[in-house]
Amino acid sequence: MHHIEIDRTTGQLALHTANTSYIMQVREGFLLHLYWGRKTLGDSTYMFRTQGRAAFSPCMEHCEGFILDDVPLEYPCWGRGDMRTPALEVINPDGSDIIDLRVKKYDVIEGKPSVPGLPAAYATAEHGCETLVVTLADDISNITVELYYCVFASLDVITRYARIINNGSTQARIEAAASASVDFDNVNYDVISNFGTHCRERNIERAPLAHGRYIMSSRRGASSHVHNPFIIITSHDCSETAGDAYGMALVYSGSFEAEIAANQFDTARAVIGLNREDFSWLLSAGEEFYTPECIMSYSSEGLDTLSYNFSTLMRKCLCRGKYRDIRRPVLLNSWEACYFGFDSDRLISIGDACADLGIELMVIDDGWFGKRDNDRCSLGDWFVNEKKLPGGLKRVSDHLAARGVKLGIWFEPEMISPDSELYRAHPDWCLHYVNRPRSEGRFQLILDLTRADVCDYIYESVASVLRDGGISYVKWDFNRNMTEAGSPLLPPERMREVGHRYYLGLYSVLERLVTDFPDVLFESCSGGGGRFDAGMLYYMPQVWTSDNSDAIERLRIQYGTSLVYPMSAMSAHVSASPNHQTDHVTPFETRFTVAMTGSFGYELDPTALSDEDKQKVRETAQLYKEYGDVLVNGRYHRLRDPHAGNCSAWCTVSADRRTCIAGYVLTHVRMYGNNERIALRGLDPDATYRERFSGALYRGDQLMNFGLHAPITLEYRSMLWILERVD
Repeated sequence: MHHIEIDRTTGQLALHTANTSYIMQVREGFLLHLYWGRKTLGDSTYMFRTQGRAAFSPCMEHCEGFILDDVPLEYPCWGRGDMRTPALEVINPDGSDIIDLRVKKYDVIEGKPSVPGLPAAYATAEHGCETLVVTLADDISNITVELYYCVFASLDVITRYARIINNGSTQARIEAAASASVDFDNVNYDVISNFGTHCRERNIERAPLAHGRYIMSSRRGASSHVHNPFIIITSHDCSETAGDAYGMALVYSGSFEAEIAANQFDTARAVIGLNREDFSWLLSAGEEFYTPECIMSYSSEGLDTLSYNFSTLMRKCLCRGKYRDIRRPVLLNSWEACYFGFDSDRLISIGDACADLGIELMVIDDGWFGKRDNDRCSLGDWFVNEKKLPGGLKRVSDHLAARGVKLGIWFEPEMISPDSELYRAHPDWCLHYVNRPRSEGRFQLILDLTRADVCDYIYESVASVLRDGGISYVKWDFNRNMTEAGSPLLPPERMREVGHRYYLGLYSVLERLVTDFPDVLFESCSGGGGRFDAGMLYYMPQVWTSDNSDAIERLRIQYGTSLVYPMSAMSAHVSASPNHQTDHVTPFETRFTVAMTGSFGYELDPTALSDEDKQKVRETAQLYKEYGDVLVNGRYHRLRDPHAGNCSAWCTVSADRRTCIAGYVLTHVRMYGNNERIALRGLDPDATYRERFSGALYRGDQLMNFGLHAPITLEYRSMLWILERVD
């Protein structure tokens, strides 16, 4: 079945997924937006309406009543009368900022083109794709724009990006290039976004759409802890299980901007893409520019289904490699066990403890290289500190391998310490402006990844350690935001290209590494969750979700992250108690219940555990191994919002609905509070389920309509239920 319909008589272009439609029309040469919502077939051109509402905005020539300021446009531009936020702004060689894009042709191609130099979704045998390419051009400036609409019909997802081409004979300057823009015909919506900071990432904020511009953005040189590159627009009555929800997520890791604005005519426009405030791009004659891809999905069944659409697309058609569909190894990270204070013997003792406890992978965190005994030096010097590790990493990895434990390693390859051999040899390799001071963050500067020689150095530095050290896992960190983002190799007029060129360089390095080391599990990190975005997921199937390892704090962080991202992408660890950041004293069972929702591991000292806790580690590690595939590939449901009450609850259900893993945590006690009933979702209503720990039997309809009792009266206590269908 073809999912893209073209009517060349009416100019209707319709994109259909299993449950949704996205409809456009070519009228007066413009590409208009007609509809995005529940699936609808047939001629929809009647949906276009203009009332000729001028409000001092001009009409197009020869088109009485056709006012661009009141017309829903697919890729709006600046200069001809649309006063709303444009998707594209260009400064022409004559100094004008006018772009008048008219449709020239449209074609359908099978499959999903890649986006050169950028991460992007891809088609699979299970989830195929058709692509509509609409070509628009400005005949005066000779700027051509190709809009790519890629339809993943089985996933209810459409992805979008743009290719901008200078077909003229002189140079033009792109001042803004959004990935996607959608016009809504009313303002009766809520807006949902994430906000936060380091160790307090991705809190959910929901507010009614008001007149004016609502902007979530980052100018930090990373997608950032503060906002995340997505926006969700919902009906006022939208809940987890009912109501309209529209989502737009950017496949990009640098500075971004997501905006929705309500205007004087009570219509709204959502735009997402590169942050226009610190971006421009000189486009010479014959050159082209690709925007990052935007993932778009609509659900008429609330946020639960919208999240499922996004997470499935990212898990199945964005993440790649060996670990995409399988549970990740149970790991232990050494940071909270010993921080910088370790040597080979200490690491081997930790590795031996891991082997005894059933942990499959030990990760050496910061401190193994150069003269690194604190965070003031040695970034860039990616050679083993032989004083700490005589015999190198290979001695440790060989010892662990004999015990059945793999070795992982921490890197921060994009950074350089002023106190390093690399900086003394190449002080010009960091981002900087000549004759300007260089602002340090965490005593470090950022390498200039716009340079090919720097990118080659990073690749070879990491690759040599992976080749020689017996490494199975890499934690890739990025621990400061960009300042003085200049490159001496670029001319002054191109300095606002540095931020984007940086990520093109980073993505090229990552592509080489994941291609050359397919068996290595790469995990993205940026002070925890500072680059938790779809761009990094293309190269690394999981992200260090937050530096905050406190189980109670993680409830909010993981909940907010789950709006768009798959649970399998969230690394989640059992930390020590009292917690090293918050001093919370939390039962082991609760720490495990919270961590088991993601890619699971431990961040504690296994040699310091009591015999009782060691046994708990053995049991929980085994439990995760048993159900890890369900947690990776199952459907996750949010059941209680930790932002809105005194508890949090969730469940993950296998694709065949045979297994359900549900968790509940009480965050604070209320005197004389009611017993909670946790109603599950996604089960077979006619099936009988046995709970693993109690042996109790329940029907699926009972579990979904009435639920399970959570009779907990102590703070930070939890319940974990594992339900298996009885045949």
